[in-house]
Amino acid sequence: MLARIIGVAALVAGVVILVYGGFSVPKNRDAKLGPIEVRVQQSDKVAVPTWAGVACIAAGGLLLIVSGRRK
Repeated sequence: MLARIIGVAALVAGVVILVYGGFSVPKNRDAKLGPIEVRVQQSDKVAVPTWAGVACIAAGGLLLIVSGRRK
């Protein structure tokens, strides 16, 4: 049962990786110049390689196949 859940989660994660290709990480930067305070919010994109998505899909499929044969 646990292997099926992990397999489905890996499949979903692999598809999400292939569709979005990465994720954004927000960064807040503050600067004080005398009485003036400046706040900048910037987000950097972290790219996830395509091979990682394919590997997640393959691992998830393998887990589902193996867990289905155990019965």
